[in-house]
Amino acid sequence: MDPSRRSVLGAGLFSVALTVPGWQDVVGRMEAIQTGHTQRIGMPEVEIVIAMTERVSELDDQFGGRHARPMAAAFLVNTVAPYLRADAPDHVRKAMLSAASDLCYLTGYMAVDEGVHGLAQQYYLKALELAGASEDRLTYCTTLRGMSVQAVDLGHGREAMRLADAAAAASPQAGPRMRAFLAGQQAHSAAQIGDRRSALMYLREAEVAMEKAESREKAFGSYDPAALNYHTSQVRYELGDMHGAVEAMRQSDRLRYDVYRRTRVKERALLAERQFAIGHLEAACATWHLVLDDYPLVQSGRADQRIRTMHQLIRPHLKNPAARELHDRARLITPTSLLA
Repeated sequence: MDPSRRSVLGAGLFSVALTVPGWQDVVGRMEAIQTGHTQRIGMPEVEIVIAMTERVSELDDQFGGRHARPMAAAFLVNTVAPYLRADAPDHVRKAMLSAASDLCYLTGYMAVDEGVHGLAQQYYLKALELAGASEDRLTYCTTLRGMSVQAVDLGHGREAMRLADAAAAASPQAGPRMRAFLAGQQAHSAAQIGDRRSALMYLREAEVAMEKAESREKAFGSYDPAALNYHTSQVRYELGDMHGAVEAMRQSDRLRYDVYRRTRVKERALLAERQFAIGHLEAACATWHLVLDDYPLVQSGRADQRIRTMHQLIRPHLKNPAARELHDRARLITPTSLLA
């Protein structure tokens, strides 16, 4: 069965007791897949999977995962799974396993965006297994970090810290951009569990690594200064510095590439919530208007949740003209299911 069609109720259960395989437990292994079928694949089939993953990722960035995830799930079942069972030279087989791992990771990420957290964990675990089988440390570490992001966003700080540390430990020779990518998540996780010293240490490590990375190249589409400022905002928020969190999130918004519409909606909404929390109602309403500019184009569970929160926060303040204007506009474009 296509995993995207399984019970949402069952798939929505996030498990903090999940057994995550270590690198040595999965490297070079893939017992679940049997070769020997008549089909034979080469590098063109690998390139098809890589290209499909890139296209789905672009759709997810611009429009959210609600439409893109079923497409990815169907492609995994109908195309990638037969490729993995096909005969191939060793180098082709390893490349296909790596490409499949990356697509599984992306599909899990989109499931997180929809709030289907148990299903996301299933995809993430398969991505780890495939990454180990192909000896792809990059995707293995990226997936562990993605699992940490899922955990910290759900408030499971200790599990997030464990996963972030595991990602860093599995990537001992990471370049500066990858190190910033990993350390930023370690900083956020440490801050959530109240470990101020470690949070600030990891954040500084991420900043130094980012400076080195930016001096070498501008890597569009990877961890960048906008993402680092997002982590800075999250660390400051968790440590109680709400004004600092607002400023860092504003800086993240200024630096973000335009193609990341779904992220822009989610993080601008988060910025508005924090502006609201420090008593800047008019500024929050202005930011929420920017959210509404993009929201109709985005199909995302996380974006929907932020819009639901917006309605809850402004409802007691409708005597304020800015709040009333925002409320009236938002009602015209918000699905009725989010207004209850």
